[in-house]
Amino acid sequence: MGQLWIVRHGQASLGEANYDQLSALGQAQSERLGEYWRQQGQHFERVLRGSLTRHAQTLEGIATGMGHPLQAQVESALNEYDSEALIETIQPGPRPAPRDAESVRQHFVWLREALTRWIRAEVQPVGMPSHAEFMRGLVATLEEVLAADHGPVLMVSSGGPISMLIAHVLGAPAHSAIELNMRIRNTGLTEMHFKRGRISLASYNTLPHLSGPDHAHWLTYA
Repeated sequence: MGQLWIVRHGQASLGEANYDQLSALGQAQSERLGEYWRQQGQHFERVLRGSLTRHAQTLEGIATGMGHPLQAQVESALNEYDSEALIETIQPGPRPAPRDAESVRQHFVWLREALTRWIRAEVQPVGMPSHAEFMRGLVATLEEVLAADHGPVLMVSSGGPISMLIAHVLGAPAHSAIELNMRIRNTGLTEMHFKRGRISLASYNTLPHLSGPDHAHWLTYA
């Protein structure tokens, strides 16, 4: 039976001019995950990641923690949706950067609504594919992994694609991915098992590498 580990990137830079950059904590989270896997004797026969900077940096941190390089196949289908383009469809014009508690809360209120409308094909964000096209790319990437029928496989991606893949594997309504998305923690692990083209969800959003008291304050969501 093949094993697929899907990792959400480490904490990025919400509220900064360039979100697509790991924070110092995000880098530490990634390295800690690699250390945990090294201690567990984990290895990967294949590695895939999105093409975003935070995906590359997260994988580099994991490799540092594991103590050896990880060569990855880069798949743009694993990239996150454009949250700013989405929000622009329902809240056009200048908006406060999500830096304090209230502006962060408002950012995610708008994002939930925009995601809902995108999934329903009620809006089309500039520079983004439709939700149906987005899903086709994700599912094709997953099916290519299943066709190889071997493992363990590591995939580094973002909250949106991960939650949509989970909903797909479970056969859940597309909009259920929104709530899954909002709860995925940085470097959260999703484990899937596959054999002969069939796949099942084994666990979702776990943080065994941050479970001890020394790392309890390392839990983040953005």
